[in-house]
Amino acid sequence: MNYILKMSLRNLARNKRRSIFSALAITIGTALLLFMSATIRGEMRGSLDLTINLYTGHLQIHTKDYKDSNMSLKRADMIESPKEIAGQIEGSISQVKAATPRLNASGVLAYKNETIGIQVIGIDPPSAANNIYREGLVEGEFLTANDRDGVLVGLPLAESLGLKVGDSIDLIVNTSDGNADEQQFIVRGIYTTDTPGYDKTTIFMPLEKAQTITRTENYASMIYILLNNMDDTAKVKDAIHAPGYVIEDWREMNKLIILVEQLSNAMMVFFNLMVLGVTSTVIMNTLLMAVYERTREMGILGALGMKTNQVKALFLTEASLLAIGGVLAGLVIGIPLVYYYSHIGFVVGDLGISANSGLMFGNVIYPDATNLFDVISISLAGLLITIASGYYPASQAAKLEPVEALHSNN
Repeated sequence: MNYILKMSLRNLARNKRRSIFSALAITIGTALLLFMSATIRGEMRGSLDLTINLYTGHLQIHTKDYKDSNMSLKRADMIESPKEIAGQIEGSISQVKAATPRLNASGVLAYKNETIGIQVIGIDPPSAANNIYREGLVEGEFLTANDRDGVLVGLPLAESLGLKVGDSIDLIVNTSDGNADEQQFIVRGIYTTDTPGYDKTTIFMPLEKAQTITRTENYASMIYILLNNMDDTAKVKDAIHAPGYVIEDWREMNKLIILVEQLSNAMMVFFNLMVLGVTSTVIMNTLLMAVYERTREMGILGALGMKTNQVKALFLTEASLLAIGGVLAGLVIGIPLVYYYSHIGFVVGDLGISANSGLMFGNVIYPDATNLFDVISISLAGLLITIASGYYPASQAAKLEPVEALHSNN
């Protein structure tokens, strides 16, 4: 078997340019698949993290009939005495990072001659659940619980309207009695979560002020819960006692993201097969050319006693060497590339997806560099498909009759 390996190496070295370009096709395919797979996984992971941190939490408590889509302010659809319930959960369950009431209401922002539909969220400013907004403050100061005329405005919204800290805006907000209340507010701060679809339509104000303007004193739309570890979701859900209310976890609230991720994974399988199919075609063409060019040589080897299986083994070994070299080179390029961009990310900007769609996409994608499964599966698929593509040329070489091959001009 050792002599077959030596012959294979010699045959590949005969036409270095063709061998290099064939291996290069595998290299580019492997590196591309690694990067694409890591990017899609990173985007889906980032979307889920953003949705949890900005929208749903790991767990959420609300009434049976409350829906975020209509932001109902009816007392029957809201939680009564939410601060007491949230405080009890946060103080008694160690896995809970933050439990805080939130009040959601729809409204219209008016500034100068501009009006735009927005979502008003009443928050308890000291809560750790608001750290993402506190850390994302780009100008001004964060809200305080007793602030009665201050709001936080997203950076994209501020830029589109030309708003600055200290500017006065008019907010027209729906109320629990079916009417609307208009009041003037001052922009205390401008924040960014690097999620344009969310930042350009969401305004924050202290919970008590939101309750006052919407006529929902001592009520909230939900209790939003963040955990220290996502894996504790089921345990914490079982530990929460909230009779009369519904407790949903992040899986139940983010079914759309989970479905999109599954579809993305299915599309990646198709994309992988397509790219590897192209590279395998290159390998097959290379080996078929080798069979054509070395017909006379095959005749000589057959006349010297080389068996059919040995001829097949020779060409399959050449395919294996090309596959191993190409895949290893692809890993050498792809893994550092994924690792580099997983730290710095790359900007994609505003994808134009509304926050109300249930999908949160940031303007920066960070590929996932932690998934060893992709490295193993793509490498094995590249090796197996490339080696399999060498089977047909090997069979063609094995079928050559020594006498006919010796009379060939190739």
